[in-house]
Amino acid sequence: MRNLTRLARPVFRLLGRDDRGATLVIVAILIAGGVLLGMGALVIDVGHLYQNHAELQNGADAGALAVAKSCISGTCNTALGSSGVAQPEATANASALTGGNAGVDQILICLSGQSCTPPSGCPGSPAGGQGYVDVRTSTRLANGSTLLPPVFARALLGNSGYPGTNVKACAQAEWGPALVSNSLGMTISICDWQALSGNGSPYGTLIPVYIKGKDKNCAGPGGSNMPGGFDWLQPTSGTCTTNIDLTTDTAYNNTGNNVAQLCKQVLYDDITSYLNNNPVTVFLPLFDCVSAVQNCPGYKTTGSNAIYHIAGLAGFVPTGYSDLSGPPGSDKLPKAYGNNSLCAVNAPCIEGYFKPGIDPVSDIIGGGTSFGATVVKLSG
Repeated sequence: MRNLTRLARPVFRLLGRDDRGATLVIVAILIAGGVLLGMGALVIDVGHLYQNHAELQNGADAGALAVAKSCISGTCNTALGSSGVAQPEATANASALTGGNAGVDQILICLSGQSCTPPSGCPGSPAGGQGYVDVRTSTRLANGSTLLPPVFARALLGNSGYPGTNVKACAQAEWGPALVSNSLGMTISICDWQALSGNGSPYGTLIPVYIKGKDKNCAGPGGSNMPGGFDWLQPTSGTCTTNIDLTTDTAYNNTGNNVAQLCKQVLYDDITSYLNNNPVTVFLPLFDCVSAVQNCPGYKTTGSNAIYHIAGLAGFVPTGYSDLSGPPGSDKLPKAYGNNSLCAVNAPCIEGYFKPGIDPVSDIIGGGTSFGATVVKLSG
């Protein structure tokens, strides 16, 4: 048996050499026939198309968010060129593959109540929200061409055989009222918001908001307004913010008339930022009834602390305060600070103006009335 094995080994070696030789012949035939070159062209060129589509999609996403934010601020910017807000985002996400260029060829704005037909290749209309925008991007080279030139396919087939591919991408962003926020720990009535903000239009007018019992800015139905304008809410432990989540809870406790030291510090810091030309938009819960009123959620017949039913969130920029005192012995901040000229003397008051703002916490869009706290998110 050993002798047979020794005799067979040279034969096996010859067969091995023959296999390698056959493989080389097959490879040579494939190369000569262009099969491997064609496969290489397909892999590389398809990879370029995928890369271009990913760049265009990133640009469309960023462009749709930018246009949606412009709608929230007051005027929807739908310009397609360099004067628009979508084009710079599309170009910023392009790469050397297209010479750092990308095109925005269509922008659709669809506001609440409108019936719109999305552009070809874009998602269908979302279910809710106050409005949405579709931004469609496409290949755009520095020389103005809209065709991505596949290198290998063009080399094999020539310009006339395969001129290139126009790649497209589309993104959709919607916006609407925010339902979740880390809010400044105070609340005002919807009635006061309507009176002080002109029902949301125009925004930006300086107004004084007084703590309950010091002034009356509106006269709504019993329990829907508060003599004064604001009350302090029970803050989340260790902060001056009240975590509002209207998807799970709409009733929140008050804490009495005294401002907590942390809240006064937050107001002081925000007002300082305003005085340095960097206004800060905070989000205030608006209530539509208090627990002392029958049929109000949280209704109770006893107890001194009110429970407020929160109906929505409003954007507010504080510019000053007056007569805000913290707990005795702990308040090292000034009793009055900032632009507070509209506040009456010796009346706890916060001055500022309502302004639409994008809530950085919420990703849930609600229905109904928007009070100026808005969510923007990609919906397709």
